[in-house]
Amino acid sequence: MSDQSHHEDRAKVLNAFGGTRGLIDSGVPSILFLIAFNISHNLNFAILISLALSAVLTLVRLFTRDTLQHAISGFIGIGICALLARHTGKAQDFYLPGLWTNVGYAIAYTLGNIAGWPVLGLMLGPILGENLAWRKVEARKRAYTQAGWIWVGLFTSRLLVQYPLYRADNLTALGTARLIMGYPLFILTGWLPWQVLKRVPSVKIEEEN
Repeated sequence: MSDQSHHEDRAKVLNAFGGTRGLIDSGVPSILFLIAFNISHNLNFAILISLALSAVLTLVRLFTRDTLQHAISGFIGIGICALLARHTGKAQDFYLPGLWTNVGYAIAYTLGNIAGWPVLGLMLGPILGENLAWRKVEARKRAYTQAGWIWVGLFTSRLLVQYPLYRADNLTALGTARLIMGYPLFILTGWLPWQVLKRVPSVKIEEEN
């Protein structure tokens, strides 16, 4: 596969996740929550300021006529985290849905790999024009499975580090771990599977005919 094709496929995948801006919309409000709470030590204020930022990012998307999908999903996610923390009165519970999400992803990716239906293939196949054709090419199927295990490593490592901090009520350490294991580790984990996948040409549907 040519470098041009690699760039095109990578752009398709990034756009499916909302691009760089989509990643910012979904992650920055959580960072602001941590900063606001550590400065004010006021849970309600920290929740309000993170929700306000998420709302502003959504409005900016609306006014610029950009896609709202990722901004709205980010706002809803922040809202769920805020409601849970507000309900329990524990600031660390703002991060609890994130832990649940990592558990769910780790289980889904593991079971998918074991069953021979790697989640990564199911997600990226339609985006890259393969649909399920990759399942008939053993090398491509194996690449999706190997790339999937890298993501399992990310989800599992987050739980191993962050859950003990959550149980210890150490909000500052938990928030810091979320920050370090958020964008930096996510970008690295996104890059490594791509190196695995790009070694095996994608299986275009027309190639089956």
